[in-house]
Amino acid sequence: MEAKLKKELGTSVLKSTGHAGGGCISEGQSYETDTGRVFVKINRKSEAKRMFDGEMASLEAIFKTKTVKVPKPIKVVELDKGGCAFVMEHLDMNGLNKFSKQLGEQLADLHLHNKRLMGNQQKEQQTVGKGAGQSEAAAVEKFGFGVATCCGYLPQENEWQDDWVSFYCQHRLQHQLNLVEKSYGDREARDLWAQLQLKVPQFFTDVEIFPALLHGDLWGGNVAECPV
Repeated sequence: MEAKLKKELGTSVLKSTGHAGGGCISEGQSYETDTGRVFVKINRKSEAKRMFDGEMASLEAIFKTKTVKVPKPIKVVELDKGGCAFVMEHLDMNGLNKFSKQLGEQLADLHLHNKRLMGNQQKEQQTVGKGAGQSEAAAVEKFGFGVATCCGYLPQENEWQDDWVSFYCQHRLQHQLNLVEKSYGDREARDLWAQLQLKVPQFFTDVEIFPALLHGDLWGGNVAECPV
């Protein structure tokens, strides 16, 4: 694996730092390279590429907002013996302790980032001599994401929808019900969902929902703080 990583990263140096980690799905290892330290997530399953492609696109999207610190994604590498490696910037991290308030504020900025872009874009369109496309980043006006992401190994479809209720019903709730029916043959759940689905829009009458970039898997094991 190390030889493949050296080739894909274009580095003459790939030396393990001894920092290892992992979760219930993937393993992790830090390496020194010609251009600095990187962290590599490794997964040998056939589903690894789809999972890591979604994770890389997600990190890129959050990284570009400059609101909350995340490791800069570098590359997804397919391994010769199966599975994939996901290479990203190495960050020294400690457990969240002193900066909980700051994290909350940064997450709020992340959630409001696209709405602010939409406001800036609207102002530009009303300004003489400017039009759409002049902003540093384009606002997203639909609900979804550019690639499929995963919950564990389970793919989540993110096809763009014009409104949030349609997206949430079709690509989150309906998707889960399809998995339940496929795995357990639960017809009662299917029939109840058919009734509920018709009523969901009523819960959001007169509610304006803006597209917002979310982390999607935010819990205590996925947050930390960098030493200062």
